[in-house]
Amino acid sequence: MAKILLLEDDESLNRGVSLKLQREGYEVLSALGVTQAVKMFRENEVSLIISDITMEDGNGLEFCREIRRASDVHIIFLTALDQEVDIVNGYDVGGDDYITKPFSLMVLISKVNALMRRIGQPQEAGQVLVSGDIRVLCREMRVFKGEEEIILSKKELQMLLYFLEYPQQIISKEQILEAVWGIEGQYVDDNTVPVTISRLKRKAAAGEEYIRNVRGLGYLWTAEVLKR
Repeated sequence: MAKILLLEDDESLNRGVSLKLQREGYEVLSALGVTQAVKMFRENEVSLIISDITMEDGNGLEFCREIRRASDVHIIFLTALDQEVDIVNGYDVGGDDYITKPFSLMVLISKVNALMRRIGQPQEAGQVLVSGDIRVLCREMRVFKGEEEIILSKKELQMLLYFLEYPQQIISKEQILEAVWGIEGQYVDDNTVPVTISRLKRKAAAGEEYIRNVRGLGYLWTAEVLKR
């Protein structure tokens, strides 16, 4: 069962969100302050953090910044701070999504479920994905080209997994932004997707055209994918 760390100092909201997440099948670690959240994170294997920003004993942005120094765990900010600069700051410190209050509980659950499917639990434990001479060990999140391991950034890895989930299908830039960045592109530069794809192609292709640009439509992973 995936563990979600919920950092929210409003006890009523914390209780309501925790209950809904539990009904969705998640184990929830409920923290009312940063100090408590840090302790819980250190003592548990957490798949996702949902964090407020403004709290009495600390700041959610600083909490996220500290977590990012040691972990790639996925983070959703849930906060009343709704100015553009606040949202940008949330992504700059490593947040994967940003939801402003008041919010729809169903939207939050939908985003959590989507993030778990696409990123947090992208494939069955122990599964190996093979496409041409590309091999992904899903449990370890390691990627090989032939016998040589290639080192990908977090976003490059997420993008690769998304392509391998939908091989030989045209995927639009908007779909990639939603799947990898989770923010529908409104706070991401227009060049983000092509630049990241370019880096991924340099690292993974080396002569093979695995990712093809379909003019005016999007991108296509050209090879078949086998699951072992």
